[in-house]
Amino acid sequence: MVTVAKNTLSVDTKERSLILWFDEVGIADIPLVGGKNASLGEMIQQLTPKGVNVPMGFATTAYAYRYFIESAGLEAKLRELFADLDVEDVKNLQERGKKARSLLMHTPFPPELRSAIANAYASLCESYNADTDVAVRSSATAEDLPDASFAGQQETYLNVVGVAGVLGACHRCFASLFTDRAISYRHTKGFDHFSVALAVGVQKMVRSDLASSGVMFSIETESGFKDAALITAAYGLGENVVQGTVNPDEYYVFKPTLKAGFSPIVDKKLGSKELKMVYDDGSKFTKNVLVPPSERSQFVLTDEEILQLARWACVIEDHYSQVHGHYTPMDIEWAKDGITNQLFVVQARPETVQSQKLGNVLRSYRLLLGTGEWGLGAGEKSFQSLIHNPELPVPLVTGRAIGEAISQGKVSLILDVHKIDQFQAGDVLVTDRTDPDWEPIMKRASAIITNSGGRTCHAAIIARELGVPAIVGCGNATEILKTGQEVTISCAEGEEGRVYPGLLPFEVKEVPLENLPRTRTQILMNVGNPQEAFSLSAIPNDGVGLARTEFIIANQIQIHPLALVHYDNLKDEFVKAKIGEITALYENKPQYFVDKLAQGIGRIAAAFYPKTVIVRMSDFKSNEYANLLGGQQFEPHEENPMLGWRGAARYYDEGYRDAFALECYALKRVREDMGLTNVIPMIPFCRTPQEGRLVLEEMAKNGLQQGVNGLQVYVMCELPNNVIMAEEFAEVFDGFSIGSNDLTQLTLGLDRDSALVARLFDERIPGVKRMVKMAIEAAKQYNRKIGICGQAPSDYPEFAQFLVEQGIDSISLNPDSVLKTMLEIAKVEDNQR
Repeated sequence: MVTVAKNTLSVDTKERSLILWFDEVGIADIPLVGGKNASLGEMIQQLTPKGVNVPMGFATTAYAYRYFIESAGLEAKLRELFADLDVEDVKNLQERGKKARSLLMHTPFPPELRSAIANAYASLCESYNADTDVAVRSSATAEDLPDASFAGQQETYLNVVGVAGVLGACHRCFASLFTDRAISYRHTKGFDHFSVALAVGVQKMVRSDLASSGVMFSIETESGFKDAALITAAYGLGENVVQGTVNPDEYYVFKPTLKAGFSPIVDKKLGSKELKMVYDDGSKFTKNVLVPPSERSQFVLTDEEILQLARWACVIEDHYSQVHGHYTPMDIEWAKDGITNQLFVVQARPETVQSQKLGNVLRSYRLLLGTGEWGLGAGEKSFQSLIHNPELPVPLVTGRAIGEAISQGKVSLILDVHKIDQFQAGDVLVTDRTDPDWEPIMKRASAIITNSGGRTCHAAIIARELGVPAIVGCGNATEILKTGQEVTISCAEGEEGRVYPGLLPFEVKEVPLENLPRTRTQILMNVGNPQEAFSLSAIPNDGVGLARTEFIIANQIQIHPLALVHYDNLKDEFVKAKIGEITALYENKPQYFVDKLAQGIGRIAAAFYPKTVIVRMSDFKSNEYANLLGGQQFEPHEENPMLGWRGAARYYDEGYRDAFALECYALKRVREDMGLTNVIPMIPFCRTPQEGRLVLEEMAKNGLQQGVNGLQVYVMCELPNNVIMAEEFAEVFDGFSIGSNDLTQLTLGLDRDSALVARLFDERIPGVKRMVKMAIEAAKQYNRKIGICGQAPSDYPEFAQFLVEQGIDSISLNPDSVLKTMLEIAKVEDNQR
């Protein structure tokens, strides 16, 4: 900590000062030194004792700026210049801005101001070294307010050296109060151009040109999820990250368990980081240079550095929330010194996007043609067959509607999974059917249309999790629809989904979520994509009833686990090279699987913490496993994989147990290293109680001992034998989750993916309901929790009512069905009172 000033100034003296050191000011001094400088002073005074490193410096004051303006008589000239300002007229704005900046730049600083800046810089040099390199940053007195961020509106200069350089940079900062963007922004936000003053911060540079820098937010920037810190990082000085010049690394850290002493890095994404900004020895302050490929392919920060920055984000957020008297998420710039390897915070301001958003809303969709509104609200779908809309064109294709949204775009007809690289983001995917190999483009699609499949086929399940409308079981979609054709996909008109020609008008209505009823029956969610978990957690819920590891494995890992375990012995050289490319950061290839799976599960668990998150261990079928990279070498050919080597039968088998061990290691890391003990593993397709015991033994060998650290293990109740032998299964497992899709399939003896018999698939038939009733009764008898995670309660309110009447503990729903089903369940529970 560098000390160069006394903290004994009176308020009156402060207001008349031309220069104030950072440790002389705090957050209350925004009117004196601007938001940026006030915040730096606040952190130096209040947070340096808590371990947050902040470089020292000084600020020219608002008084200094006004003294400059008044002493030269500039205000009258500026007012005259802005008399006919029209910010909507770009040419007018540019002319006025240029003249205003020129007016300030051609007006010399008063001698007193020049002397004050020069003396302060000399003191900084005495504390550090001769010709200390500094950052010179503009700091407007109206900036960094909770509802308006002036960040980036004025100029910043890096690697400024010498008295003349500092004076010149300060002068240019003063003039930058009248950049075109700053003039326009003040006008938009309703600030008077002459009530805002410009302070300048002169701060010792952190030598991040020799290391790295970036930005971090104490809130998830897209969803507004409050419990995650987002850190971005790139090589060199931080301007490239701030300005979006480079694609940085991204790291997410879960704050609650971080504060409890755990290491919850729940996501790491490698950025391309092609450029880095460094010092320039020539006439310019800085320059961009190419980053060597070997450095681009590495993460910028170590895990400990990520965690350290996240801890600082928590400290800073907690302090500013206390100062402001309400939750205040923060936008923070950090830098690493390449000489000392120390981390520093160089700026902190309130986040101004998510913190200003309104509460959660429910969206509903309606087609608009003429005077008609033809979308149907939640709960009205069963009446669709009675409605005829003469204003709508005849649908090109119809099928089973998945979701309740409307979307539109250009058709991308792809029949071969090996040609998915032809798909363009935002297109409508049209194909025969999908499996996990298609998921990389499914998440980029505006809608999905398939020839085959029913409500529980792969395309339907993934579309729901992605929140993308889909129409499945169309029969002839690939014959009717053509690549490039513009279409509108409507799933808002009932159980029948319709593909209309052209881009039809539609509206989206948003309904506030306040005052929703809370139910005795727990309302859980089915979640597959970790990238959506933060936003989905905002929907009222009691946790996650089904987190599918298959999505993480297929979409984020992409590689068969045994191909990683036996990487050196892979027979296909092309596959080996591809795996080597994907796992380039890992000498220990299996560790790649563990890390990615742990981060995926961890992100979902963090999103809903401390609520229960039930994670189903992998339940690919052998043909789906074979489609993973390297999978062909390790998977058998089965005529009927749906009823073959899947679920529990794999986990203890010699042919898969090494792969299952990796799943266990990932789950162990989530619970023990990340501190996310709200995770409950669930075993799918467990045929007998003895098989369940073998799986538990295998889990214990790999560090997941039932009962230790509160670990519970659930089982899917999806086979008739799970129901018939519920007592014996209750002796092995801690809870049940009814998989109504497979239970219906196996009770009725049909293939749920077959469009030929899809019409027979119905969970509401008496036989299936009797099986469900028996399962619930047995679980209650043996004091075991039981829920349901199948599709039926999402689609049929009467089935949800039946489950509540049987006393089920929880119902896990697809996100798009949670609110409407919650209302239905509340009605049922009210009637039971």
